[in-house]
Amino acid sequence: MRELIIAFGLFLFIEGIIYAIFPSKMKSMLKKLELIPLGQLRSGGLVFAIIGFVIIYYVKS
Repeated sequence: MRELIIAFGLFLFIEGIIYAIFPSKMKSMLKKLELIPLGQLRSGGLVFAIIGFVIIYYVKS
């Protein structure tokens, strides 16, 4: 459980740094996100979730 909290904190830290350094680029990127079809977003999210799971599985074993 401790590792999960650390990972979540690291995620928030990285996201915060990106928004702090590149606020205008992030704003334009989020506007472009609206143009991507929902199915493509869902597929991309699933692929990244699987990649993340595989990374965590190999690191933990």
